[in-house]
Amino acid sequence: MSTSAATLDWGVRLLYLQGAGLSALTAYLIVLDLTRDDVVVAVAASLTVMCALAAVSVLLIARALGRRSVRARGPAVVVQLFLLATGGFLLQYGTVWMGVAALILGALTAALILVPPSSRALGVD
Repeated sequence: MSTSAATLDWGVRLLYLQGAGLSALTAYLIVLDLTRDDVVVAVAASLTVMCALAAVSVLLIARALGRRSVRARGPAVVVQLFLLATGGFLLQYGTVWMGVAALILGALTAALILVPPSSRALGVD
């Protein structure tokens, strides 16, 4: 059984990219929290903390999947489902190009994690 699969490696890289994006969004929210004049502290803090928790979660999932933990596969796919839902929302009510990018990123990452070579690398047959 091969322990290396290019598809799984690329899926993990895309998960790390998503975690980095969430980390950048968290930093941006912190800057907004500190520089806005009219801020509702409870709302701003809760949004920033939720974004930080999401970033840490995605990075931990990427790390576990990179270490070939089969238990990380389900949560990684769930993260992609959330990304697909976000992309659909952005297509309807937000920036269309960003929605298309989120849909492509979510579908591509989920596909890379679920294809047979990735399954074999994780020991799932």
